Amino acid sequence: MADMSLSYPSLVQKTYFIRTFGCQMNLHDAERVSGLLDSCGCLEASSPEEADIVIFMTCCVREAADQRLYGQCSSMKSLPDAPSGRRVIAIGGCIAQRDGERLLDTLDNVDVVFGTSAITHLAELLNATFAEGGRHVLTSENPDDVATSLPWHRATGYHAWVPIMTGCNNFCSYCIVPYVRGRERSRLFEEIVDEVEGLSRTGVREVTLLGQNVNSYGRDRYGNPRFAELLRAVGETGIERIRFTSSHPKDLLPETIDALAEVPQVMPHLHLAVQSGSTRILKLMNRRYTREYYLDLVKRVRERIPHIALTTDIIVGFPGETEEDFAQTLSLAEEARFSQAFTFIYSRRAGTPAAEIPDDTPREVIQERFDRLVKVIEGTAYEYNQHELGTRVPVLVEGVSKKDSHRLQGKSPMNQTVHAPVPEGLDSASLIGKIVDVDIDVARTWYLSGTVVGDPR
Repeated sequence: MADMSLSYPSLVQKTYFIRTFGCQMNLHDAERVSGLLDSCGCLEASSPEEADIVIFMTCCVREAADQRLYGQCSSMKSLPDAPSGRRVIAIGGCIAQRDGERLLDTLDNVDVVFGTSAITHLAELLNATFAEGGRHVLTSENPDDVATSLPWHRATGYHAWVPIMTGCNNFCSYCIVPYVRGRERSRLFEEIVDEVEGLSRTGVREVTLLGQNVNSYGRDRYGNPRFAELLRAVGETGIERIRFTSSHPKDLLPETIDALAEVPQVMPHLHLAVQSGSTRILKLMNRRYTREYYLDLVKRVRERIPHIALTTDIIVGFPGETEEDFAQTLSLAEEARFSQAFTFIYSRRAGTPAAEIPDDTPREVIQERFDRLVKVIEGTAYEYNQHELGTRVPVLVEGVSKKDSHRLQGKSPMNQTVHAPVPEGLDSASLIGKIVDVDIDVARTWYLSGTVVGDPR
């Protein structure tokens, strides 16, 4: 990691705290911000109270994220003085890119605003704030400013987020992401493979390949998608587990399904966001596939990987959604048999086409539909987990259960949460990042549990 402390003397020995909202790309960006600050001589703090620099990495996909940011920024005013005598508050991520300088009008205690392409300039913005005072904003898009070139402070030693592309070309009518993350830009194929090889050599067991639509990886740079080829190449790096997100149904090619089936390091889990089961609503969403296409795709995936864990995103209450449209979503969820689903009530985002669609559906009707969908998902999730009863599952240990420090918690290849008592004579901390075999004797809706057998590895 390069030492940048001489370039930014005002940052040396300053403490920092990062709070992250939103998607996995934001989590990765936060790790890069942390690495950048470390290289400037900063020290990570365990809470905002102990920090000279408080950074919010924001998401603007749903309205609640805006409200949460405003609330948390306001709460900074009541904190005791910073260790250095001055606390600088910075906002990054998608809200920063979308609102830019307007955030300074809304939040009078914010000092720095940096957009999704401006992470590489954060140190100079913070240094200028401490050295010269004033408030600093940078949200201009520069494709050469890529966070993947920054130092890296990973949250864990056993897992790494690896962005393979940024931006999105899809323009779903409800989504603000293309406006704040820009158009698709794929990283060099060889650069990604080299990065994963390096991570494997340092002891990383699992990587998650990131993109707004990984299935179109390479189209902008090479003229055609190369995601299936990338999965195969990453599978040969020595890394033990490969996951990826997000995956747009319209671009899931047969060769990618083949790679999922044939590369043993690629975990048998596919997150395939459907958003709605109604073809009419899908058209309004600009998703560019039909209900029938999605269900046929699920069928083709399961023919190649019968026990794959299929997860999804579903929006309830999209403008104009009728009871008939919602019934189509319910029946699709039952037919697709998702092992998990992230269900959301539609959140109107200014600047998107969907925000202009009139809708007078009462909130209580939308909530009642949402509750019905959750019941269906709970049923299919429970049913899926029953297949693991009596089996032996390799689990990557992530830590201990929040409810019981004597129980390990980790993830199965299918991304199920698994609990097991810490084996006698072993320390839970020493097992984090190890893979243990667990004989499953309990299968609930959202987790499995059992007993560790054999030695950790």
